Amino acid sequence: MGTRGKDRQIDNIEFNVSDIARSKAFYGGVFGWTFTDYGPDYCEFTDGRLTGGFTTGPVRPGGPLVILYADDLAATQKRLEAVGAPITTPTFDFPGGSRFHFTDPDGYELAVWTAR
Repeated sequence: MGTRGKDRQIDNIEFNVSDIARSKAFYGGVFGWTFTDYGPDYCEFTDGRLTGGFTTGPVRPGGPLVILYADDLAATQKRLEAVGAPITTPTFDFPGGSRFHFTDPDGYELAVWTAR
């Protein structure tokens, strides 16, 4: 895992995935994440602020909703659509911004938001 975070802030997120290489290609290509492999069954990722991991094991779609930030929401949605990610909730406005939801190759639902 990454360096210790500040008290009560998200420090790490872990996904069980069926194919680590596929997950690396997906998240690296769309969001620019970088990776450190720790053997064949675990890979750490970072977006420059937050770390997490991909591990092999039973895929458990659902769980907490991970929300990513994007300066350009429309461009991010286009990149997701280009790699075949289903948009599960179209872009909607809320106080302070807009967001949409999508699913990754293992069925995890995530959201992307941007400030107004």
